[in-house]
Amino acid sequence: MNDAHHILDAPLAAIDMGSNSFRIEIARIRDGRYRRLDYLKEPVRLGSGLDANGYLRPDAIDRGLATLAAMSELLQLHEVQEVRAVATQTLREARNRNQFLAMAEPVLGVPIEVISGREEARLIYAGVSHLHPSDKPRMVIDIGGRSTEFVLGQGLKPGAAESFGIGSQSVTQRYFGDGHLTAEAFRAAQVAAGAEFEEAEKIFTPDRWSEALASSGTAGAVSALLAVHGVTDGRLTPSALAWCIERCIEAGHIDRLELRGLKDERKPVLAGGLAILYTLMVQFRVPEIQPSRAALRQGVIYDLHQRRKVSLGVDNRDVRDATVAQLQQRFEVDVEQANRVKRLALNLQRHLLPEAADEDTRELAWACDLHEIGPP
Repeated sequence: MNDAHHILDAPLAAIDMGSNSFRIEIARIRDGRYRRLDYLKEPVRLGSGLDANGYLRPDAIDRGLATLAAMSELLQLHEVQEVRAVATQTLREARNRNQFLAMAEPVLGVPIEVISGREEARLIYAGVSHLHPSDKPRMVIDIGGRSTEFVLGQGLKPGAAESFGIGSQSVTQRYFGDGHLTAEAFRAAQVAAGAEFEEAEKIFTPDRWSEALASSGTAGAVSALLAVHGVTDGRLTPSALAWCIERCIEAGHIDRLELRGLKDERKPVLAGGLAILYTLMVQFRVPEIQPSRAALRQGVIYDLHQRRKVSLGVDNRDVRDATVAQLQQRFEVDVEQANRVKRLALNLQRHLLPEAADEDTRELAWACDLHEIGPP
């Protein structure tokens, strides 16, 4: 048991390769308490590095590789053995992502997963639910650079999750790309966001949650400037967001925008983020949103910690089992057929790959459980 406790206390690392920034967080979870050991954030702007044909430009690739090299040094410094590196919407979109990954993985020294939008939402919820514990049914929102995730849940258990291909960076590029902040541009951006979210209105209805939290950098940035200006105590409300939009329109151009509490690195994507936030609050009838300090990377850390506990026999619960079961129910999977496929596949694996890792076996089983649904 002492060996198990020693392993449980070892540091874990999460690398989030987002559209705006790359982040690495190294942390330890001991007796249920989360302790950050190291953190690095670099504004790589990978999303703005996509050309008109959907290819990452060389300058964006170079920025990404340089940042990953610095992160690799941190991993070595802390002697981290368990790492999960995840990439989100930009690399889901990039047509040359395989070429980028072929260069990036040797630099970083660990595999990189391009995760689905629903997996991103699940991990975001894991971070929020652990760092902001509550038994209330809640909706968690994350506005990234090129995607926005919604997820319902209660306690530590996530429910319905969706991901939309619209984010602060992509909206800013499309509607405020010349730097001008006009009422017409905000209206156009809000119409586009409303159309993107329309299909989710029947899923994320107000009767399914009693509190809303937002985990993105966009929400945190807006919360900070609202508090500094005394508009709210940091909570996001439709009227407070309208105040922010009015200040942007008054400034007229991003270069003339001066709002106390707004960091320079957040200025380039503020307009798009505000348009999305205001639209979703009105469209989904959200009276207020509490910003959360949790994010995708903390969710990855907690997920790694839970996997470690399962592998050590300390805990037999794997939240991914519940997620797979929910997906089977939602998409009306023939469970008996899925189980037949799973038994056959696992039997073949035992014969062909007798030394397969436990995690590989679990992933194969989940793939069989969900094979009828098809690719994400």
